[in-house]
Amino acid sequence: MLHRSPQNLAAAVTVAPAAARWMGRCTRQSRASWAESGTHKTSSKIFFAPSFLKALTTESTELHRETPQRNASRVKNRSRFTDSILLLAIPAFFFLWKLAAFGLIGADEPRYAQVAREMLSRHDWVTPTLGGLPWLEKPPLYYWQAMLAYRLFGVSDWAARLPSVFDAFLLVIAGYWFLRRFRPGSELDGALVVATSAGVVGFAHAASMDMALTATFSIAMLAWYAWFESGEKKYLVAFYGFLALATLAKGPVALFLFAAVILIFAALQRRALIAFRTLWIPGILLWCAIALPWYVMVQLRNAQFFHQFIVEHNFARFGTNLYHHPEPFWYYVPVTLLGWVPWSIIAVVALVTAVRQLQKPASDALYSFLLIWIGVVVIFFSISQSKLPGYVLPAIPAGAILAAQFLRARSSAERIAKWLAQVIAAAHALLIGALVFAALVVQYLILEHRVPWNAAIVPLTIAVVIAIAVFVLLVRSELRVLRIATLAPVILALAVAMRFGAVPLDDTLSARPVANSLANFDPHHLPVAIFLAPRETEFGLAFYRNQIVSRYELGQIPAGRQKSCLSGEFPASEAGIFLCCGALGCPSLRDSRLISLSYMPDFQV
Repeated sequence: MLHRSPQNLAAAVTVAPAAARWMGRCTRQSRASWAESGTHKTSSKIFFAPSFLKALTTESTELHRETPQRNASRVKNRSRFTDSILLLAIPAFFFLWKLAAFGLIGADEPRYAQVAREMLSRHDWVTPTLGGLPWLEKPPLYYWQAMLAYRLFGVSDWAARLPSVFDAFLLVIAGYWFLRRFRPGSELDGALVVATSAGVVGFAHAASMDMALTATFSIAMLAWYAWFESGEKKYLVAFYGFLALATLAKGPVALFLFAAVILIFAALQRRALIAFRTLWIPGILLWCAIALPWYVMVQLRNAQFFHQFIVEHNFARFGTNLYHHPEPFWYYVPVTLLGWVPWSIIAVVALVTAVRQLQKPASDALYSFLLIWIGVVVIFFSISQSKLPGYVLPAIPAGAILAAQFLRARSSAERIAKWLAQVIAAAHALLIGALVFAALVVQYLILEHRVPWNAAIVPLTIAVVIAIAVFVLLVRSELRVLRIATLAPVILALAVAMRFGAVPLDDTLSARPVANSLANFDPHHLPVAIFLAPRETEFGLAFYRNQIVSRYELGQIPAGRQKSCLSGEFPASEAGIFLCCGALGCPSLRDSRLISLSYMPDFQV
């Protein structure tokens, strides 16, 4: 123990101010160090201990310096874990939930599914066939994927949709990786916007080529921009590989879209050398090695392939109304906006923001690239004389990435005018409310194409309450909680829509209920013919019964059988099944009548 001598007291008085200053300096340094690691609520007593140890040993100093790094590493790991959970859970719900709740819809879904089944049964990976005859309208990527799904899980309607589910997952993961690598901070928003956009969700539930083209083309475009920004050749390799897959998904249209986007982008950047550097010999050889073998082999086996696929289903489909899908020039504007639901308002604001950013001298080239990507896809297919909703699907991911950039800006220190934030919040809340309302009355929309007023009161009240809640939440947070304020009601809307809309959708737009009725009526799997039935019925029955379905129009029914069709009489013996929809056709499969025929000499099984 120290003696309290006058000398010791004098020394203590002399040293105390210096010690106090030293302790304060150490405390401030420790607080600054811990603040960098995100620890803000620790008391000053805790801060003093590391500072004191720091003054004692060099080794302790090094350990102290590692503490913020360890904390940052733990935070980063937790962030990656959370992102991984969300990247798996939300797309899995939106893409997989009730995937088989309704049967294959329209003419294309069952037709593509049946082509893949026939190729698998013949062990033929080159020539697509339908009804045993070459069917050369589309390239093989979807068929190959469906064949693998059938081999793994058996032939079913939900297995036929698995390729689109896989492609949608791949698109989401690619968008997340691209943004994490080149625009960190927006990667999770970008992936979730892609995964929850109506266009992606809808076509992820469809057995078609549109999702395959969208995923491969979009990944190719992102890989190209990654090469443009980083200069690393590995991204150019990925670009050519996925461009080859896009060519196998839908044909030469992928090449045209890519060339148009790159050339326009290079021109606006005033860097024409970019386009020439893209023509990389190893990449071109890779594209040839992946894409060309099938085209060569199918042409050698089927002399009509070039005319049927290239001339008729590419040039004629684009330049004429040969396949009877006419729509006005502006058709794809509302279709694209619907494809971005529930993020349509945010996507439009992001588009306007991106255009304004281009006017700045040091604007982000990514904005220009995404705008050109969207514009080329929308304008190109708007010029086409044949228009279907799925054609414009490749524009949806680009808009989603733009929307993610807007969300990132709102979550940072950037601010927009208060009145503009309120307008955006109001418009977005109205869109969410409309989506919830549509989900609650989906049965009426499918079955009656209208909503009776007495049935709309409760759904409208619920939708208004949710819209008000979303608006208040967005205004109070200054749009910083757009993600959760959108995803929560959208998940609810999808759950309700699939719960109450799947059965009416199956009954009205799928041939599966008719096929099930036929199976009960016909235990011997007799041949089937149809009269005045839609093409959806023909191809749907061909898939679900796995047999050729004969088709008759007016004046084509065998002699003596038209009276049976129109009167509904059932002959005594049963050698075939005749599906008759009446003289004016049937507006839905629920109006069909099943009529058995005793004999049909022209049935070919």
